Amino acid sequence: MLSTKLMAAVGVLTMALSTSAAMCCPFCSAPEQTLTEQLGQSDAAVLVQWSSGTPADREKETVGETSYQIVEIMRQPGNELSKGSTIKLDRYRPGKSGDLFLLMGSNTDGINWASPLEVSETSFNYLKQAPGKEVPSLKRLSYFLKFLEYSDPLIANDAYAEFAGAPYQEIAPLAEAVDPAKVRKWISNPQTVPTRLGFYGLLLGICGKEEDAEFLKQEILKPVDGYRLGIDGLMAGYLLLTRDEGVTVLEDAKLKDATIPFSETYAAMQALRFVWQYGEDRVPKQRLREAMRILLDRPEVADLVITDLARWEDWGVMERLMEMYDSPSFNNSQTKRSIVRYLLVMSKKKDAGPEHASDVAAAKTNLAALKEKDPTTVKQAEKFFFLN
Repeated sequence: MLSTKLMAAVGVLTMALSTSAAMCCPFCSAPEQTLTEQLGQSDAAVLVQWSSGTPADREKETVGETSYQIVEIMRQPGNELSKGSTIKLDRYRPGKSGDLFLLMGSNTDGINWASPLEVSETSFNYLKQAPGKEVPSLKRLSYFLKFLEYSDPLIANDAYAEFAGAPYQEIAPLAEAVDPAKVRKWISNPQTVPTRLGFYGLLLGICGKEEDAEFLKQEILKPVDGYRLGIDGLMAGYLLLTRDEGVTVLEDAKLKDATIPFSETYAAMQALRFVWQYGEDRVPKQRLREAMRILLDRPEVADLVITDLARWEDWGVMERLMEMYDSPSFNNSQTKRSIVRYLLVMSKKKDAGPEHASDVAAAKTNLAALKEKDPTTVKQAEKFFFLN
């Protein structure tokens, strides 16, 4: 349970960072620096081919050197580089004549070259034609869309990295450009890198039709044998396509059944959070609250659920939370602190409107009662409380 709760805490932090800052794809692995980003930060970039090398010599205490011949110049700070000229780098790097590499460097008292990146003619042309950050996102991502799961791993990895670093709002407009059949094939292929499955599930939810919803449902309902990478993205894509109906499926399969692995339940929670943040009212907010409330019966996850319900301004659970505070089933510090923070959030709502004036007052009254009854826990909860 400790490891799963740790995983959940990391997930909450990741989701919070990605959604609040809207800086990266919600269900992608951590974005890596893309080739276009590296190129954009470089003062010089050239395509070279391996010419010769001198291995390191321990006796002479030399690191060796490698010579490369310039094939094509992409950029340079001045005019010192020319096609056919030689670049010598310290350190021996094995290769054979004609092997292609991309050299990128910064101009500080001469060009300081970074480590050579082995490329093919195809991957070099891919980079040379790739649009930079100044190009509108729809046009940029449409280019990289063509290279997802490309046969050259360097190209495929870089194309995926472009999407991993893109916010959902930039990915969603690609719906008409994506072939759902191709995405289904990627999801079904056991050779697909597992960390990409969440993104592909989300992508299918953006572009898919009725048959794609059924495909995602079957993937979600497969018998579970351990932790499944990307299942949260598949669930999110499913909810985009099925709306309220999909919420009911997740409730029955992942939220109500306490025997399924915690990772599956947590993935369903992530999907609900995504729809709350990005669903554009595909599912009514109250319906999402109702689904999340189901997990209040689960002591092992209740603290995470209460945090979400506070963020979602679910006024309807306040009385229930006060009952949970004294329940032996929920007698743990995490849940108690989450209840206190829920009351802190609700008691400080200045824009709740007149219809919730009595709820705000009740939150203040309940908080005062807990301060009297359990001052230590309240003080601990207040210590790291931030009202967003």
